[in-house]
Amino acid sequence: MAEEFITVGEIVNTQGIRGEVRVLPTTDFPERFKQTKKIFLLLQGQRRQLTINRAWEHKQFIILKFDEVADMSEAEKLKGGLLQVPRTELTDLPKDCYYIFEIVGLKVIDERGQELGKVADVLRTGANDVYVVKRDQGKDILIPALKSVVKKIDVPAGLMQVELPEGLI
Repeated sequence: MAEEFITVGEIVNTQGIRGEVRVLPTTDFPERFKQTKKIFLLLQGQRRQLTINRAWEHKQFIILKFDEVADMSEAEKLKGGLLQVPRTELTDLPKDCYYIFEIVGLKVIDERGQELGKVADVLRTGANDVYVVKRDQGKDILIPALKSVVKKIDVPAGLMQVELPEGLI
């Protein structure tokens, strides 16, 4: 079976003239960029490994300098690339916590077993996440990620069971 890779950042621009890149982290653990030396770059369907020489924070970005990138013109070619790690290198989460990529795609059923749709997206609102559930017919359902609403998540089975508050649909 092919190794699964998870995106932890996107190269959005260059930074300076020495080949650094500006990365928008897509991980809750941006410190990983300072703690690891090797990372994979997915660009135009091709994946290659890069060596992180230096990493530091700048506003909402992480600035990275790779050993393989000598100057700004080489860094420019990396724009739009996704930085990835093998799934085996993900940070362990506490019990009953999940990565967004594990939630998206789950089939959602209510307490009676009626299928409501599939999780299409997760909105990060600050107070609590909101699951966007795509329905076959009708408008999407926005389900707050609260223990009082989300009763069970079974990632291996691809299932989320919810108890919707009155008037949500």
